Amino acid sequence: MRQAALDRVKLIFTLLDADGTGSLEAEDFELMATRVVAASPDSGEAAKAAMLAAFRRYWTTLAAELDANHDGRITFEEYTACVLSPERFDTALTDFAEALAALGDPNGDGLIERGLFVALMTAIGFERANIEVLFDAFQPSDDDQIEVSVWAAGIKDYYSPDKAGIPGDHLVAVRG
Repeated sequence: MRQAALDRVKLIFTLLDADGTGSLEAEDFELMATRVVAASPDSGEAAKAAMLAAFRRYWTTLAAELDANHDGRITFEEYTACVLSPERFDTALTDFAEALAALGDPNGDGLIERGLFVALMTAIGFERANIEVLFDAFQPSDDDQIEVSVWAAGIKDYYSPDKAGIPGDHLVAVRG
């Protein structure tokens, strides 16, 4: 496994641990989903519902795959084992990536504007400077927009254990 992938996973685990307990629980995913949906008030109800469902499926997949003792908690070690095994996580990840990217496209034109991208990524908990660098790495148009498909692919790449030098690595790098 590449160190870049492990760094990405450490960061997202910390962000998903919305209540700061050191482990992931269903409540963390509900809290995160609520924050992300609230960051896109102009998105349609179907897009919001899809995002909520994707967060719930993300949790359900983790719990089903990893919570052997059925305590309702996922440790960092357990989480790493799942998210860095694409075959165990692909369907939930695809649903999540597509739902998040679609939430960023409330008018359905296939494009995400920087402002909404920043709002959604901030709601997840990423640092503003890193978000801006990530958006730029997706090569926005002259109208400062990126394609929904580019972002969805970038989300999936973020969880790929064999990838390095990807746009998502900008979320981990320390920016000033």
